[in-house]
Amino acid sequence: MTKRFISWNVNGLRAVAKKGFMEWFTKESPDILALQETKASPEQLEGGLKNPIGYHSYFSTAERKGYSGVAVYSKEEPLSVSESIGNSTMDGEGRTLVLEFKNFYFINIYFPNGGQGEHRIEYKLRFYNEFLKLTQKLMKQKTVIVCGDVNTAHKETDLARPKENEGNTGFLPKERAWLDKFFENGLTDTFRLFTKDGGHYTWWDYKTKARERNVGWRIDYFMIDTLSKNKVKNSYMLPEVQGSDHCPIALEINL
Repeated sequence: MTKRFISWNVNGLRAVAKKGFMEWFTKESPDILALQETKASPEQLEGGLKNPIGYHSYFSTAERKGYSGVAVYSKEEPLSVSESIGNSTMDGEGRTLVLEFKNFYFINIYFPNGGQGEHRIEYKLRFYNEFLKLTQKLMKQKTVIVCGDVNTAHKETDLARPKENEGNTGFLPKERAWLDKFFENGLTDTFRLFTKDGGHYTWWDYKTKARERNVGWRIDYFMIDTLSKNKVKNSYMLPEVQGSDHCPIALEINL
């Protein structure tokens, strides 16, 4: 059976709700919708944002209010749900949801960015390490699908201005090296199964109106364990969808 999953960093769920989010969600009707940077706890949400008709809802909320947070809406009820990346010291920022289904694991994850200094870059790299350990464990059991904002552009084709950003977090050699580790240790970047060229981005800077000029970064990913990559039918972006500084990405897969 072909399933369609969508992932989107909404940069505030309550904010995007004022920009037609529920109408868009209803129209798309994905089997799973995964959101990052929700910046809200369930008790702060109303109506369809908390319990959309036809979906089971799951949230992981940061201890710090108005910060981080992820959510998953799934038509099928999972066998189990975890909010842990596997290291309790890293679970307080509400960055992880792991849903187990009969044939696969679905991981929605909002990776840290390193924009607040060297200590956050190092935290980000430790988080990458914990993530890799988690996926290595789960992929021994069944298909693993990962989506979310990775906060790093992997290759020069993944951002509009690579030379100008070589010294900036999100494109540092040591950050990019961790993505190499992901793809060398059993994960596949599904978008690159179908699209090899550049010019395709998922995040644009609001302040410089970069989206109007398509000066962006591809930092949102759908990944799958490499042994299951032949199940993927398509992986693409929805750049026409507004409401956030990120656009949604989609995965179609036979499961």
